[in-house]
Amino acid sequence: MPPGLRVVLLGTGTPNAEPDRSGPAAAVVKEERVYLVDCGPGVVRRAVAAGLDATLLNTALLTHLHSDHTAGLPDLAFTPWTLGREAPLSVYGPRGLAAMTEGLLAAYAEDVRERLEGPEPANRTGHRVLAHEIEPGVVLRDGGVEIEAVPVNHGSWPAFGYKISAGGRTVVLSGDTAPCPALIEAARGCDVLVHEVYSAAGLAGRPPEWRRYHAKMHTSSVELAEIARKARPRLLVLCHQLLWGATEEELLAEIRAAYDGEVVSGRDLEVY
Repeated sequence: MPPGLRVVLLGTGTPNAEPDRSGPAAAVVKEERVYLVDCGPGVVRRAVAAGLDATLLNTALLTHLHSDHTAGLPDLAFTPWTLGREAPLSVYGPRGLAAMTEGLLAAYAEDVRERLEGPEPANRTGHRVLAHEIEPGVVLRDGGVEIEAVPVNHGSWPAFGYKISAGGRTVVLSGDTAPCPALIEAARGCDVLVHEVYSAAGLAGRPPEWRRYHAKMHTSSVELAEIARKARPRLLVLCHQLLWGATEEELLAEIRAAYDGEVVSGRDLEVY
């Protein structure tokens, strides 16, 4: 993998079960440090497919607690441990994370007991999960890497995007959000903005109740073009693409109609 701060798209999917897109997850990598943003289904196998060492997956940042963004949390907690991870998993995220973590550990208590007390070799630390419920602002500084939680608009519960900076390079990941001034400000002039999006044309064919939901909770191609015009990232990467019959080329055209910067539609395992 190239040196310097890089973002690896591990999963660009949505709640829709698309076989070529894993659940939402990205890895922001600086040398041997790996910071996972969200952990959708398949996160550990996708990380290994990207060339990452599973035993180094010990830090995760959750944007919010929707199931498609967290269903891979048990995988992340226990699979790297069975492969030899000794460090506990540290997870940062919004209010409710502690209760989720407590329930997860209770659900797998018998698995942990058997691995520790049975014949399988297992260390006694790598299965632990340390939950950190966070507020907006800098949540982690680690060896020259700074991570800031940015409040975003995804309904009635707390949700965050993340701004990650190191070595003069900055990447911003939106998570799920409607247009949000705080995220625009955080992304101004960043190197890479990874942002969710839905096709404005595709939405027109959805039932009224779904049109209302997506307009309130997510970001359309038209809205994202305006966000990018204000933030001016060096590269805009689309993720969590909801197409509803549109093609990726048509989605890109919807954005390019009002935005002249560099933009790509992200796919699983791409690196930026």
